[in-house]
Amino acid sequence: MATDAYRQAGVDRGAAGSAKDRIFNLARSTFTPGVLGDIGAFGALYKVTGYRDPVLVAHTDGVGTKLRVASLMGRYDTVGEDIVHHCTNDILTCGAQPLFFLDYMGMGALSTDKVEQLVEGLARACRGLDCALIGGETAEMPGMYHGEDVELVGFVVGAVESEGVIDGSSIRAGDALLALPSSGLHTNGYSLVRRVFGIDDNPAVLDAHHDELGATLGAALLVPHRSYVAALTPALDRIKGMAHITGGGFPENVPRMLPERLSARLEPETWTVPPLFRLIQRTGGISEDEMRRVFNMGVGMIVAVAPEDVAGVRAGVPEAFVVGEVADAAGRPQVTFS
Repeated sequence: MATDAYRQAGVDRGAAGSAKDRIFNLARSTFTPGVLGDIGAFGALYKVTGYRDPVLVAHTDGVGTKLRVASLMGRYDTVGEDIVHHCTNDILTCGAQPLFFLDYMGMGALSTDKVEQLVEGLARACRGLDCALIGGETAEMPGMYHGEDVELVGFVVGAVESEGVIDGSSIRAGDALLALPSSGLHTNGYSLVRRVFGIDDNPAVLDAHHDELGATLGAALLVPHRSYVAALTPALDRIKGMAHITGGGFPENVPRMLPERLSARLEPETWTVPPLFRLIQRTGGISEDEMRRVFNMGVGMIVAVAPEDVAGVRAGVPEAFVVGEVADAAGRPQVTFS
């Protein structure tokens, strides 16, 4: 039979059907009033309400090789949170609140348990953000993905009132830069981490307990990417620009919010770098400059505000701390460390 032939080629449509039955209810648990219809149609429908003059903001991203660590540990319950928080933090930098989210999962052989763990994380994060997990795609592709390989990509759409768009254009020299702590590596730098600790060749290192971490290396590496939506939303009307510290670290991300001929002067002594980053640096013999180019070093978001608004923003966001200031510069935006 054709079905048997397809199964022999590595694609089990029966398993796919079973997985869908289990994940559809998880997705439905995230539905908000804007969702029209149900999971399973060829397209997902959403009606935007509650805005006078909305601007839609979209973003897509992947979890990256953090998935390799999750795979080696056989634990997929956190990486769904990672991708939702990563994507929604990115649109937050424009002032947008998330409306709905879609995902793509690819694997060589479909595992219903693995898919369910992934979707549980996605749904948990979406519920926490009042964001609908409105659809997605699960692809079983033998020959493209091998062994326990998994790909996870997220797509988010959010909205912001046109007068509330944050684009950095009002940032001026003398503005203050405030930082919010990260929860760990978030979703960047894992290729370097895997090489430093030899994780691919010796996965047992993930089970090693480190007193300075208060956990095993694997547990510390799988701490979810935190969300900044709830923390920063009360202060959005006073924020001029935001930089989500993701791939490329400080040098590549902070300049993205700055107009031409401005620079960011950061003061490293204003925060304590968490032990995980120092463990990576010490084990790999990595320079401070490269650490700042690869990792967030304990700072997940940097925002620019007028000096007179610092107290007000910190009152609404108590964990925020002054990390530097904006200064004049020649040419393209850049970052310097004092």
